[in-house]
Amino acid sequence: MDILTDIKLIWPELCIALSAMSLLMIGAFKGDNSTKTITWMSICVMGIACLLVILGPETPSLAFNNLFVVDQFSNYSKVLILIGATLTLIFALPFNLREGIPQFEFPILLLFAVLGMMMMVSANDLIALYLGIELQSLSLYVLAAIRRDSIKSAEAGLKYFVLGALSSGILLYGMTMVYGFSGATGFNELELAFSDGVANNQLIGVTVGVIFILCALAFKVSAVPFHMWTPDVYEGAPTPITAFFSIAPKIAAMLLLARVLLEPFGGLFVQWQQVICFIAIASMTFGAFAAINQTNIKRLMAYSSIGHMGFVLVGLAAGTLAGLQAVLLYLTVYLFMNVGTFACILAMKRDDRMVEEINQLAGYSRTNPRMTIALTIFMFSMAGIPPLAGFFGKYFVFKAAIDAELYTLTVIGLLASVVSAFYYLRIVKLMYFDEAMDEFDKSIGKEISLITVGMSIVTAFFIIILWPVLDNAAIAASSIFL
Repeated sequence: MDILTDIKLIWPELCIALSAMSLLMIGAFKGDNSTKTITWMSICVMGIACLLVILGPETPSLAFNNLFVVDQFSNYSKVLILIGATLTLIFALPFNLREGIPQFEFPILLLFAVLGMMMMVSANDLIALYLGIELQSLSLYVLAAIRRDSIKSAEAGLKYFVLGALSSGILLYGMTMVYGFSGATGFNELELAFSDGVANNQLIGVTVGVIFILCALAFKVSAVPFHMWTPDVYEGAPTPITAFFSIAPKIAAMLLLARVLLEPFGGLFVQWQQVICFIAIASMTFGAFAAINQTNIKRLMAYSSIGHMGFVLVGLAAGTLAGLQAVLLYLTVYLFMNVGTFACILAMKRDDRMVEEINQLAGYSRTNPRMTIALTIFMFSMAGIPPLAGFFGKYFVFKAAIDAELYTLTVIGLLASVVSAFYYLRIVKLMYFDEAMDEFDKSIGKEISLITVGMSIVTAFFIIILWPVLDNAAIAASSIFL
């Protein structure tokens, strides 16, 4: 009976795992001609998995000898991951067919990556955490290099693999240190061990282990100084893959980081808060200044994502319920903004070829005014201009930091936000006020058009759904602080 109870808790993961293996067999027999069918079936699978997550248990439940936890926090995280992956897959299909990347493995690898992310956010043990991360990472390495005829794509995959392997080694070393000094890998046991503080002879060893784990997870969210892979991988990978990298893996890794720091290592708050504050400051400032001179829009989005992860870490540094609630809200907003922005980037074509240089956006408003309005909404939102969605994300993150008396961190964050507004507004200025270059293609594709319109409406009128999202984020965050 226990195994049946455990299986009931992993229905979403089981659905994705079994479906991915079945679709792999279909693709192996039918070849690349089945790509379109497999893609739409994968989208349906993720929709079903999302429904299973929503219908899952509301009270925290443990499975497989406490290795796996299902609670409101993991459910909220999985819904964000599945929405991000589904939208990416929808606008990736026409791009892949047009650019000659019709491999049927693409949606299957994405399914396995999503499975790894769902395991990550439900991990209740360091070993389960590692298995989830590796399943995600191995899929992402292949996805980055899936365009085999492109030197840039192959280079992106190789760089991501080498640095990802290094971060996995750092993570394992940190886990070994924690296990050696505490004698446990389960989150519940570690939380009990550290709830009353740590003996002096254990404190240094455990702290070093926690910092190594934190550094490895900071690599996954591309926080400074572990960001070095991000610009090259973003530029080299196919644009839909870049969109996926900037959304689902970032959300999964950030929420995993929040669970790891606040649950098993909550008793070491004083030790890890200093590190989080440093990484947040470094990410916000570097992301703001490094993006100013970028000429490629995908590289600019890479530095933008680094800055956004810094803002999210501000909420985590507070270490409070309000801080975690702000983190969940910010990541929800980040999902809508980034999906919409990358849909706009995919729509920018001349002679059926992608346009990635920022200067080539000059006069874009004369060719496609509707797409220009949508991109303007996303740029203003990322800059944090009210009343758009991005403003509320930053407001609640900074409010949580002020309530936790992190005044210096808040001031630096506000200044970094002002600096970052420069390169967002520069794009708007180029589109509306500069002399038009050659005309862009007017055919966008219904998938990209629908996603762009939908995301721009959500971003522009986010205030309508703000309180329901905040309430759900509060419920999800409270399950960590039970």
